[in-house]
Amino acid sequence: MTRLTSSAILGIALLALAACSDRTPTLMNLTNTEAGPDEFSVVPNEPLQIPGNLRELPTPAPGARNLADPDPEADAIAALGGNPARAARGSNTLMQHVGRFGISADIRPTLAAEDEEFRRRNDGRILERMFGSTVYFRAYRSMSLDRYAELERLRRAGVRTPTAPPAQ
Repeated sequence: MTRLTSSAILGIALLALAACSDRTPTLMNLTNTEAGPDEFSVVPNEPLQIPGNLRELPTPAPGARNLADPDPEADAIAALGGNPARAARGSNTLMQHVGRFGISADIRPTLAAEDEEFRRRNDGRILERMFGSTVYFRAYRSMSLDRYAELERLRRAGVRTPTAPPAQ
């Protein structure tokens, strides 16, 4: 009987110790060593060039684009035969039209906080937390889309849709 009691006390102590963890909750339980560089901060620069006449250089202005910084959108537009200056004007018009009902400047922190709250409420059962099981798919199941049901719904509504492979 004392062995059973000591085992129960040990089990309760382990559960209490596991509950005191201050680790940030993760749904997929992927290990991130953070040993490598941030892939979004490593961007190749344009080659430096010295113009024939240094008076041709633009006047430096705070916040202005550095000539050695890449501009992938303008490069893509120019590669496809377009005019990057015209595209920039059209982009402003598009942004004004899209934001006509108001936009939230802090949408990323807001979504991060809401998702953290959602993950906190859906952090798995006690054994899943103890053994580090993945609860990601179960937690987000209600938010997933059934592509074939959606395709059928759109077809019934008269929307032209591309063909899709048959459901398996």
